[in-house]
Amino acid sequence: MPTPRETILAALHARLSALPATALRGEVLPERVPAEGLLILSDGEPGEPEVTLSPLAYHYQHRAEIEAVVQGGDRDGAFDTLCASIGAALAADRTLGGLCDWVEAEAPRPVDLPIEGAASLKAAVIPVVLHYSIADPLR
Repeated sequence: MPTPRETILAALHARLSALPATALRGEVLPERVPAEGLLILSDGEPGEPEVTLSPLAYHYQHRAEIEAVVQGGDRDGAFDTLCASIGAALAADRTLGGLCDWVEAEAPRPVDLPIEGAASLKAAVIPVVLHYSIADPLR
């Protein structure tokens, strides 16, 4: 049985997979970027939890990361559309079906990446903060 942390990350990946862009999890940037764009979810860092003792609970603000990448002629417009679709997907259910207390994305910092012999990429890492509580940090 997966841990609550894995269940939350899988639910976030499923939410991203519903978008037109290709959504991967824990992968490296492939050689080709699909026309609709590419999203790569990294598990990120759970950070130090706040702890309550009665009942025992660990309260995390887990920072996962979504790497958003587009390539092609209208990179700026495609990137803006991709980021807006991520925002809309997260806003549709801020608790990922009740798995989290709250899910919130931070603003991307886009960069243009030149590719020799091909159209350059526009990419950014979008931090996503997952607020959740669990009874055991290892389970």
